[in-house]
Amino acid sequence: MSDSTKKPSNDADGGACNCDYTLAFWMLRGWLAIRAILTGIEKFGAYKTIQKPLLDSTGQPDASGAMVDVKVKFYSSLNYSGLPTALKGKFANEVLLPPFAVNVFDHLLGPLLLASGIMLLLGLGTRLSLCLQGLIYMALTVGLILIHQDDGVSWLGIHIALVAFALVLAKNNKFAIFKKW
Repeated sequence: MSDSTKKPSNDADGGACNCDYTLAFWMLRGWLAIRAILTGIEKFGAYKTIQKPLLDSTGQPDASGAMVDVKVKFYSSLNYSGLPTALKGKFANEVLLPPFAVNVFDHLLGPLLLASGIMLLLGLGTRLSLCLQGLIYMALTVGLILIHQDDGVSWLGIHIALVAFALVLAKNNKFAIFKKW
């Protein structure tokens, strides 16, 4: 093949391998999946205070029997809260956010993050799960704009950019179930 008929390549060395794009997609896919899964799990987390014996310098319980309060994190479906308690009051006072919509979003946020993260991690409808995450981040952005949480809006903008870039790289998706979606 002459030099004029060779296929153009994106590699600096002239090779035809797109493995760089595949690896880039896998990094984004992994990061976005883990981010969504762990954020979804955290919606079920809470802290409780338990008492433990005070330990002396050798690591043994103090001879006086003194106890200390220790906060311990635990997860349970009974702890679920999609929206942080500190923000619920602000959302309740925002006229452009109807209470039923805030309530539905509060109930669905954690499960949607978990579902989209697991789908993305497994490669089950990768484009669909990326689109779902993008929609979740856009909905969160609307809420944060309305309650004037500009720092959160900036962070969500970065998430949207990562989702968009992952969608651009999705054609290099390998090891996926339902590659088309």
